[in-house]
Amino acid sequence: MPGMFSRWQAWLERAILLGVVALLLSTSVPRLPDLRARAAMYVDGLTFDFNIWTVRALWFKAQQASMGLPGYLSRVARKQAVDDYFRLTEDALRTEAALNDLYSDPRVTDPQADGALLRARLDALRRDQARVQILAESVLEAQIAAVLAQEGLTFLGQPLPPVLAHITPLPYDLVISPRDRIEQVAAFMLRPDLTADDFERLEARVDADLGVSSLVVPVGGVGTYPTMVQRTASLSWTVQTFAHEWTHNYLNWHPLGLRYDRTPALRTMNETTASIAGEEIGVAVLRQFYPERVPLAQHGEESVAWLQEHPDPRDWPRPVFDAREELHRTRVRVDALLDAGEVEAAETYMEVRRQFFWLMGLRLRKLNQAYFAFYGAYAAAPGGAAGADPVGPAVRTLRERSPSLGAFVRAISRLHSFAELQSLLENPTDDGGTPDETLAVVTGLFAPAGGMQPLNPWAGCFADGCADPDLAADADADFWRILPGAARSAYPSPR
Repeated sequence: MPGMFSRWQAWLERAILLGVVALLLSTSVPRLPDLRARAAMYVDGLTFDFNIWTVRALWFKAQQASMGLPGYLSRVARKQAVDDYFRLTEDALRTEAALNDLYSDPRVTDPQADGALLRARLDALRRDQARVQILAESVLEAQIAAVLAQEGLTFLGQPLPPVLAHITPLPYDLVISPRDRIEQVAAFMLRPDLTADDFERLEARVDADLGVSSLVVPVGGVGTYPTMVQRTASLSWTVQTFAHEWTHNYLNWHPLGLRYDRTPALRTMNETTASIAGEEIGVAVLRQFYPERVPLAQHGEESVAWLQEHPDPRDWPRPVFDAREELHRTRVRVDALLDAGEVEAAETYMEVRRQFFWLMGLRLRKLNQAYFAFYGAYAAAPGGAAGADPVGPAVRTLRERSPSLGAFVRAISRLHSFAELQSLLENPTDDGGTPDETLAVVTGLFAPAGGMQPLNPWAGCFADGCADPDLAADADADFWRILPGAARSAYPSPR
């Protein structure tokens, strides 16, 4: 009996031990309730540290504030500081490009030695640029604040929050969408030092393991506080991005911005509002402070006269390849295929279209559901990656009906949903001249809760006439002929 009891005791101990091990194993494996939690495992060690960046940016801005500038400078001196910064930036970008070319040129046997002068010049330009940047940023902030005051987007005479932006290397954005529909369901900001090889490896793992569509995209600005803005030699683009990101900061204190991530429609409402405001404020700043940089002024009297004789944009010459129109057509067709459950046909169609776009000068690394999920939210202009989504047109309609930009931003900032926007358009009300609410959510002020300015995916495409007229003359018919059989249902013959 004692032996039998010992055996039963040993079996019981083993059973208890196995049960404990099983429990530990089951609890040590993380329970991942949603796609974002699962995707987060793949970007471990790759994400951008906003806390460190914010501390450094605030220190930079504290130095800027301690200088008491640009209030003590004349209008001419302020303008000169901005001109100097963008001249130095252009020189630095050209020198960087020349140095990169040196290392890429097979005829150069010792790029390290041959590039010594270029590196020395680049170091000097960067030192000069850093000295001027602190003043140039403060000048642009003050000029944007002046335009915001004219639009009534202030509290007690000051923009709320104050305009604070910092030009800096920007993180990349990993966008994730389901394959069977176009919707941004997760996004992660990645370190700016990653390369295209890193992007490809990360996207391949995420797509294969999670069964999704992913894409790493560059951004031109991020709505942190201070806001992050990409370095560029374009004053116009920089001012627009400063204003775009400030608009996100403003909306984050109101119902619309607080609900940025609730639905795809709310994200599109936020981004389209920021795009519209950024463009209009940017134009206003150029007209008031840099009139010589207004594009129309550079075309001369003959171009101005021609535009006066042809006021209807439909009469203007159009490029052989219209990127916005082609992306719009592509998005509409992809949506139709996905709605019909033809996921593989939609993906084949997008790849064929991407190859066509590449031939026409639109250099897209990938064209997939994640691409349209990201770029489709920026619907300040008709067409483009938004496709037939009704949200962008509704936001634009509200702007057209508003007496001013300030009235538009105040009105839309109070909305909680797309349904409220539709109701507002059906039953318009008079918007007052002052905001009726300010939600000071300080805890969310320093976080990138929402709001990015995308880099134009086809910037510069038409600068040198990149479209091939022979290819574009009958693109539909030509492309249908080279489609693989599986994709023909995705792109019906135009004949």
